Amino acid sequence: MKTNPYSKNHAGRRSAQGFTLVEMLLVLVILGVLASIVYPNIARRGAEARIKATIVQIASLRAALAAFEVDNGHFPSGSNGLKDLVQRPNNAPEWHGPYIDKIPKDQWGHDYIYECPGKHSVAAFDLMSMGPDGQLGTEDDITNWE
Repeated sequence: MKTNPYSKNHAGRRSAQGFTLVEMLLVLVILGVLASIVYPNIARRGAEARIKATIVQIASLRAALAAFEVDNGHFPSGSNGLKDLVQRPNNAPEWHGPYIDKIPKDQWGHDYIYECPGKHSVAAFDLMSMGPDGQLGTEDDITNWE
């Protein structure tokens, strides 16, 4: 004999199986707690990855600047700065570039700041990113000096 799943059982309740509103709310609360634990860790990893990528980019620019200096006997100076790595400047007769394809921006979309001669590296250059806050001279700046 077939039984109807929606027929009343002996206690007068329906025998159909399903989730109650309380069970659904409990599952949503558990998922919310898990998300509040996991999301900050993922967000922090993204910020750390951007910082590391900027450090690697600064190292790459340092290598290109060193190649420019080997070829020309000086680092790029003046208002052009990093542009001299892409386009031949007038004061570099032994230019063998381009040393980089294009001038990159840091991971937050800001231009790198290049000064030659540098304030921190007087014999060479200063190269820095303003970091996540986009403000110069704050703790989160990423530089080529210690």
